[in-house]
Amino acid sequence: MATVKAKTTLKKKKITKVVSHARVYIQSSFNNTIVTITDATGNALSWSSSGHNAFKGARKATPYAAQITLKTALDKAEPYGIQFVDVYVSGVGSGREAAVRGFKGTNITVNSIKDITPIPHNGCRPKKPRRV
Repeated sequence: MATVKAKTTLKKKKITKVVSHARVYIQSSFNNTIVTITDATGNALSWSSSGHNAFKGARKATPYAAQITLKTALDKAEPYGIQFVDVYVSGVGSGREAAVRGFKGTNITVNSIKDITPIPHNGCRPKKPRRV
């Protein structure tokens, strides 16, 4: 009679790296607000968006939705032990200031806030004027 061997599977222990200094990118458009938290080299640690937090339609672009979005992204990144952040804000939506104000209730120190919204210096050539 053949003997049956028990299968043993070894599970790797997930190692979470400790990131004390991180970057927070807030991309706020007229329709949505997206928050991404990365380490110093740009590897994403966590992210969240207004649509991901059960806000639909026009409510996604509200300042309250942006504040909740930042809070959920910070909660996801909590195991990494973030203490200091540099905030990069992009876009023209109404959630810009509300998302930055969301750091007030946390124990995270904001080192700098930088606006990286792309601004055209001259832009594309305009259409020729219409002749009637």
